[in-house]
Amino acid sequence: MNEHAAIPAPDPRLVAEQTTLALAEDLGDGDRTAGLIPAAARAAATIVCREPAVLAGRPWAEAVFRQLDPQVRLDWLAEDGERLAPGAALCTLAGPARALLSGERTALNYLQTLSGVATVARAYADAVADLGTRILDTRKTLPGLRMQQKYAVRCGGCHNHRIGLYDLVLIKENHIAAAGSIGGALAAAREQGVGLEIEIEVEDLHGLEQALHAGANRILLDNFTLEQLRDAVALNAGRARLEASGSMSLEQLRQVAETGVDDISVGALTKHVRAIDLSMRFA
Repeated sequence: MNEHAAIPAPDPRLVAEQTTLALAEDLGDGDRTAGLIPAAARAAATIVCREPAVLAGRPWAEAVFRQLDPQVRLDWLAEDGERLAPGAALCTLAGPARALLSGERTALNYLQTLSGVATVARAYADAVADLGTRILDTRKTLPGLRMQQKYAVRCGGCHNHRIGLYDLVLIKENHIAAAGSIGGALAAAREQGVGLEIEIEVEDLHGLEQALHAGANRILLDNFTLEQLRDAVALNAGRARLEASGSMSLEQLRQVAETGVDDISVGALTKHVRAIDLSMRFA
C-alpha cells in the first residue's frame, strides 16, 4: 500500500545536477571493467529488497541510467513512499549492458540510503499517527544529500522543518544573547522584513512566557522534560505553535506527543542512517 502517492517530485534539474556529481566520483574518466563488455551487448536486471522497507529515491536512480544511456528502460513495480516486503522486486531494467553495470552502484547507493531514511521516518510517523502531531526533520543531514534526504523524509510520512538557513528564521540561544533578550531578538527578526516565518528557541518556562509576551507564534521547546512540556502546553493555551526538540528517540516519541505539543523535531531521521539491503540481479 502506498500511503503517500501524491509526494511532490523533486526539481528534475537539481536531481540531474546531483546525479552528475555522484556519477563523476564513481566513474572518473571511465569504467574500466564495464569496458570489457562488448559495446553492443544488452542485459536485463531486477532490483530486489531483502528486508522490510519504505521505498525512496526513484528520481535519482532514474537519472543515473538516463545520464549513462537513454536507451536504458526502467519499469517500476513500487512507488516512492510504498512499503516493501522482503523479497519484493521494486524495479526491472533493460538496456545496454555497459550502462547497467556502470550505474548499478550509484543507483543502489541512492535507493538504499534514501529508503533507509524513509523507513525510519515511517516508523516515527506511525508511532503518533492517531495523535495529529507532526514529526519534523532537522538540518542534521549528510553533506551533499540534504535535498535527497528531505525528500525521503516526506516519503516516510514525516515533514520537513526548514531546508537551510535561508527559508526560516530560527532564533537560538546565541542569537538571543547577542540581541540582549528574547523580545529584542524577535523584534530584530521582524524588522528585517524578509517575510519569512519566525521561530524562537526557549530553554525553560520563563523563556516561554517571555516569547509569548513578545508575540511569538512558533516556539521551540529545547530539552524540556515531559512535565515541563505539559506545563508549557497549558501555559501556551493555543497561542503559539509548540515544537519539542532534543535527542528524541522512537521509544519516547509517543509520550512526548501526548503532552499536546504540535510538532516534534527528530535529528535521527537523517543523521543516523542505515542503508536498506537492496540488490540488483542480472538475468
